Amino acid sequence: MTRQTGSLSGASVGFAPPQINSLEDTGLSQLWLQDLILKVLYFRGYLTGFKISEEICLPLAGVTDQLLAVLKQEKFIEVKSTQGGGLGSGLGDGAYTYGITTAGMIRAREALDRSQYAGPAPVPFEVYNEAIRRQKSGRMTVTTRTMRQILSQMVISENSFQRLGPALNSGTSIFMYGPPGNGKTSIARAFGNLVLSQAMYIPYALYLDGQVIKVYDAVSHTLVSEGDAANGGNATGHLRSNVRRDPRWLKIRRPFIVVGGELTLEGLDLVFDDTTKFYEAPFQVKANGGILLIDDFGRQQVRPRDLLNRWIVPLENRVDYLRLHTGRKVEVPFDVLIVFSTNLPPKDLVDEAFLRRLRHKIEIGDPSYEEYREIFRRVAADKRVEYSDQGLAYLLQEWYLKRNRKLRASHPRDLCDQILDISSYLAVQPVMSREMLDQAARAYFVDI
Repeated sequence: MTRQTGSLSGASVGFAPPQINSLEDTGLSQLWLQDLILKVLYFRGYLTGFKISEEICLPLAGVTDQLLAVLKQEKFIEVKSTQGGGLGSGLGDGAYTYGITTAGMIRAREALDRSQYAGPAPVPFEVYNEAIRRQKSGRMTVTTRTMRQILSQMVISENSFQRLGPALNSGTSIFMYGPPGNGKTSIARAFGNLVLSQAMYIPYALYLDGQVIKVYDAVSHTLVSEGDAANGGNATGHLRSNVRRDPRWLKIRRPFIVVGGELTLEGLDLVFDDTTKFYEAPFQVKANGGILLIDDFGRQQVRPRDLLNRWIVPLENRVDYLRLHTGRKVEVPFDVLIVFSTNLPPKDLVDEAFLRRLRHKIEIGDPSYEEYREIFRRVAADKRVEYSDQGLAYLLQEWYLKRNRKLRASHPRDLCDQILDISSYLAVQPVMSREMLDQAARAYFVDI
């Protein structure tokens, strides 16, 4: 078995969010954090101290309460009411309900002109870089036994199978190529399922030169329960204000992100929104610590050669460079297993020089007749289609050999679906009879 198989202990290897005991521990200026609170109140209206603490993901005691005290003293906010008896309840500033004053609104608008970000406090960029480097050691190492487990639902030639494990262990780059419909994307998703069994920490957002870069993406990242009070108990991952572990960090499953024809060169750099005036992290940053699958490579709107040239430095040096709209370039770790999957011939996409930079090149070819039979048998059993060796022999003879058609690993699934559609319409049992197979094949195959 692998190390850490089936567990989510990867996040504990090398890094855990530190405690936050003071404003200095945040790595952010007091003025910037004051502006953040004012923007939150500007958008949300009246909030208690506890709620403000949750909204900006910083502890109340020693951090948020200090910020509120200064804002109140400078008359940017005011106390509107208390909950549970106020001071007498022992809850202190957390029980007060705060509202923004006219002076606070003016300052909030000035802050919003610079950036409309009003969410969890970001983490300094250099702290994030160090956290990614320290969590790199948390990856699991796969063995032949593990590979057979994660690919147990697929039928793959032994030659291809034995090359996939070392490629996954490399954690660098894989170039999978071959005809369509033979399982390249399914293999990459099986890799993703393995990666998803481990956990790591990422921040909601990053702070760099006064700019905010949003990292956490609810679509791309899956939250993991801490299993104790430190998790906060809600879907957003906010921690209660009395928990000292830095709540700006989220425990997630190591990411598996898929991009296809929508990928552009611009999407691989920091994306600045001119309206909100903060950044969205690019795909490879969101995938740090996990896998980035570039599916259907070669079908993007940008030329494949230009896209591949963008990856030369990250693949060789394991660092990437991102550009702010101010022109400044910053270095970020590139701890990503990048998988290129294409149906196009490699010679039409890349030259020999670039292929050398890709660690593993694996062809996923057409199945043999025996492999095709095994795939059909498994699919038929799964879809409750009555399997028949005689029916398969007829299908191969009439619809493959006579027509010089290539075998594809996806055909059994699609043909069984056709049989199910036909049998449902005719109100008969789904079986691999000659008549049923002919109808299915005529509906499915197109001679091009």
